[in-house]
Amino acid sequence: MAKIVKPLSPLQVKNAKHRGKPYKLFDGGGLYLLVKRLQVSDEGMATSRLWRMNYRFGGVGKTLAFGKYPDVSLEQARQRREEARKLIANGVDPSERKKAQKSEREGQAEADANTFEKVAREWHQNRLSGWRPQTAKDYINRLEKDVFPEIGNLPITGITRKQLIAVMRQIEDRGAVEIAKRLLNTCERVFRYAVQNEMVPYSIASDMKGILKPAAKGHFASISPDELPAFLKALDRNTARLHLPTRVALELMLLVFLRTSELIETPWSEINLETGEWVIPWRRMKRGKLAINPDKTDHHVFLPRQALELLQELHRLTGGSKWVFPNQREPSKPMSNGAILMALRRMGYQNKMTGHGFRALAMSTIKERLGYRHEVVDRQLAHAQKNQVDAAYDRALFLQERKKMLQDWADYLDALRTGKVLPFNRRSQK
Repeated sequence: MAKIVKPLSPLQVKNAKHRGKPYKLFDGGGLYLLVKRLQVSDEGMATSRLWRMNYRFGGVGKTLAFGKYPDVSLEQARQRREEARKLIANGVDPSERKKAQKSEREGQAEADANTFEKVAREWHQNRLSGWRPQTAKDYINRLEKDVFPEIGNLPITGITRKQLIAVMRQIEDRGAVEIAKRLLNTCERVFRYAVQNEMVPYSIASDMKGILKPAAKGHFASISPDELPAFLKALDRNTARLHLPTRVALELMLLVFLRTSELIETPWSEINLETGEWVIPWRRMKRGKLAINPDKTDHHVFLPRQALELLQELHRLTGGSKWVFPNQREPSKPMSNGAILMALRRMGYQNKMTGHGFRALAMSTIKERLGYRHEVVDRQLAHAQKNQVDAAYDRALFLQERKKMLQDWADYLDALRTGKVLPFNRRSQK
């Protein structure tokens, strides 16, 4: 016959004190109060009263903890006992249920802590080694400006496609269509990182092709070959009162059509003014700065006679500096990127010509007016090749043809200045 246990009274529970050794006060149905001594300091002891429940599940004896008194009252302890007994009757182990609930709470807390901003910054940090410093800065600046203020503090698990699209629409509405496109791509990469690290089950940013407005396609502003004589006349007259370094920079953009950064960041150490040799180390070239599979081919500029004379004249002015084109305000730094655009604006060519436009102008004019092959001009431009056939040409440097082409181009520009342009003789290349 089962032993009948007299239920505890609230007063019994309240007055229970430690007796040196732990003891139990039973309430029935497996519930009891474990009373034991608790040392709170070197000088005194206190009583610890803990609610426990013994039960059997699958033939194995187990114990549940319901908390401590008085945080959990006698009435609350009995309620938890009844909930546990119902679970057992339904074939559920209350200990395993409690573990599962705890794991779920911890998982939810972790999910709530993984905000979009936290995950995005973690993704950004993880990718740093593969980016150039400016690229890394651009990524985080765009997120900080347009995305973090809107959804940065939301748990990444709770962000919906509708919310993400709304953020992109705000960017579109101010006319920054291309930025919206880039940011959506960045967000997709953040969500993919979250999927890979089991923070979210899937990426809400995937399969969004066509969700944004198409960006208007365009090209860098450039004058046409027919407009070249007027441009040369404006440059020679110098009514814009450009300083000598700026004029030489524009002349060299015409003569050797480098990228703006490749020209203005040139140190004198790269140029041999006696032999006319100028070789740009591959690390300074656009394709050499790629984080993955950089092109390690040094770029041969091949200075025509006119370009060499300009540099010799400029050396008398800036030869004491590290840079061919030192910054006027901070000579320890090279000329700023905006100097070329500012000069073109002062000449009256704002929105008509850009630094990159000199490259487009040279490509079209040399092919159309001087008859040189596309691959020769393209190699001098140091372009990345788009297919295997072009890549095969790219491996051929065409050094002698490029050297002759640049001198022919410089002579052609001189002829335009005097108005004495002769028909191109294709046999002169042979």
